[in-house]
Amino acid sequence: MLSSVLRSRLWKVDLSVYRGSFKAERPFSSLRRAFSSTHSSFAESLDNGVTAPERIRNIAIIAHVDHGKTTLVDQLLRQSGTVKQLTATEQLLFTPTSSSSSSSSSINTTTSDSPIDDGFITRLMDSNDLERERGITILSKCTSVFYNGNLINIVDTPGHADFGGEVERIMSMVDGVALVVDATEGPMTQTRFVLAKALSRGLRPLVVLNKADRATSRPAQVESDLFDLFATLGATDEQADYPLLYASAKQGWAQDTLPTPSTDPASSNMTMTPLFELILKHVPAPSHLDRTAPFSMLTVQIESDPYVGMLLLGRVHSGILKPGDTLWALDPEGNKVGEGKVKKIFGRRGLERVERGVAGAGEMVSVAGVKTRSGAGVNLTLVHPEGWGDEGPQALPTTPIDPPTISVFVHANDSPLAGREGTKLTSQLIRERIYKEAETNVALTVLPGPTSESLELRGRGVLHLGVLLETLRREGYELGIGSPKAVMLPDPDPTRPGGKLEPIEECTVLVKEEYAGGVVQKLTMRKGEMVSYETEEDGWVKVVMEVPARGLIGYMAGEFKNDVHGQGTINHIFKGYEPYRGAIDTGRNGALISMAAGESSGYSMAPLQARGALFIHPQTQVYPGMVIGESAKSQDLYLNPCIKKQLTNIRAAGADEKIVLASPRIMTLEEALAYMGDDEIVEVTPGSIRLRKVVLDQAKRMRMKGGKK
Repeated sequence: MLSSVLRSRLWKVDLSVYRGSFKAERPFSSLRRAFSSTHSSFAESLDNGVTAPERIRNIAIIAHVDHGKTTLVDQLLRQSGTVKQLTATEQLLFTPTSSSSSSSSSINTTTSDSPIDDGFITRLMDSNDLERERGITILSKCTSVFYNGNLINIVDTPGHADFGGEVERIMSMVDGVALVVDATEGPMTQTRFVLAKALSRGLRPLVVLNKADRATSRPAQVESDLFDLFATLGATDEQADYPLLYASAKQGWAQDTLPTPSTDPASSNMTMTPLFELILKHVPAPSHLDRTAPFSMLTVQIESDPYVGMLLLGRVHSGILKPGDTLWALDPEGNKVGEGKVKKIFGRRGLERVERGVAGAGEMVSVAGVKTRSGAGVNLTLVHPEGWGDEGPQALPTTPIDPPTISVFVHANDSPLAGREGTKLTSQLIRERIYKEAETNVALTVLPGPTSESLELRGRGVLHLGVLLETLRREGYELGIGSPKAVMLPDPDPTRPGGKLEPIEECTVLVKEEYAGGVVQKLTMRKGEMVSYETEEDGWVKVVMEVPARGLIGYMAGEFKNDVHGQGTINHIFKGYEPYRGAIDTGRNGALISMAAGESSGYSMAPLQARGALFIHPQTQVYPGMVIGESAKSQDLYLNPCIKKQLTNIRAAGADEKIVLASPRIMTLEEALAYMGDDEIVEVTPGSIRLRKVVLDQAKRMRMKGGKK
């Protein structure tokens, strides 16, 4: 398949402004920079109010985490003149607004921790609070730039495997992808995932080797590995003959030849122009879409607007859309689930929504006015009800989504401290909010729980579910969360032992050679099987293993960091379902469990440090059955952390001993979910994350275990 490519290929070593409030006396609009060429080009690209198809390019930026997608989009926005550079005075007057913690993927806000680089605000696409705090992209977002009279719609996608559903759902909107690969790390697990999705849809990727300016970059080896990956994934000759650029998104340049170490980007006038030109040349225009047919559009995202309500975002598949048109909403099976008249049509210019009077096939727009029934969200087909002939309107095909692999049970918080911090406490409120999230989160599956008050959430991983639960926590919800479990399937072959199939993850570990043995041993104990072991430069080792998803739950959160002493990374991606590999003994120590209710004291906690590692500070409210630490032994220990020093009017003969407490181990929500045992619950409130036993009563717990008190 790739023979022709192998023979021919030679290896080669504002229109908007930032969102914010300026305390200046002059009007806000006067701070905009005028880009005359951009305005005239935009006017020339319109055909009766609709952008000409040959002037449109729709492209997604895909990559592994931390390979530079969002930084690359920042540079494209800057160098296209879409965002303005703030003057020194404007930087002083600039007061960014705080973004909402809602799940909406709108990019209308810039959070207060936005750094400014050379007068530009960075990470413009990461508008969600959790994205800013964690330094990752969680939601796919769209933006648009104009270059030489052409409209380039850009979709920024997440790099974590847990948020792979965000990548899958936007593939139907684009005609090409830019695969960003770190010139040092090379192709990683998520690189394989996103590239496989793009190739399966017949898209022709262009490749950007980012961070090529680093001294540690190895472009020749990385390009060789990347071409091998194309071959492994079954790329066609046309797809494997991809164009390649070397780039530094941070410095803002891209070129088709590898820069020399002495090259100065500033003095050489190096910019992103080669990337813009390559997008226009390599990504096909949506000219194949028929604008004379009735209107149809597949929705891939739900947004909200304070004035017009729900907006359905997608790429127009056929026809022309105008305000006032009547539309039907069809689910993937073709059933009608909503209708309405189009109130508003919004396109994008940079980071802002811009109202449009008309939209045609190939354009990405948001439509307001269509009402759908509860539970109907993304993957809906909006169609004009007339003009389809005898068959009538049909639903457009949707992109298949990989199945969830991890599940947790959630219910309303029922601990003794319930209701003290949250404002949304009932199971009905929790149920409504989670089902609303499921309308837009395509990788999330919601099922009834074992009781009428609980729900089962299934997602791609602990991080995927943890981000959702953290969002609910910040919105004022109080939850009780059960331990994460792998989603098992029945085994169709009755002759195999176990009778079930379990999800297997392909795990890639990059670690210093001296720590590789310990990591391999831990993953082998978790039923992992080694696929490859490669020695890299400078004493690094790349290990690929296939590990059951349940074996990674408790290892990635904290144990891996200790094993590699902070010098390693671990990434995983869903491989498939395979026969059950047997029970896994992770060997977690017992718990330190409070046997009293009240406020913990340093006087009582000081001698308890010899029993194990504590999870709480002094002056923390505790209750019987709450886990306050990890025991140094395998058995659970019951302790009283609330004893206060007795004060009398008799003077002591000796001086009081100084109380010295070690820093407690404070876990994040994901760490708590990964650490917890089968008989424990994570209690999540807006102000606290606590670990507790399912059964709080000690005597009842002993009887259930069949032991003695």
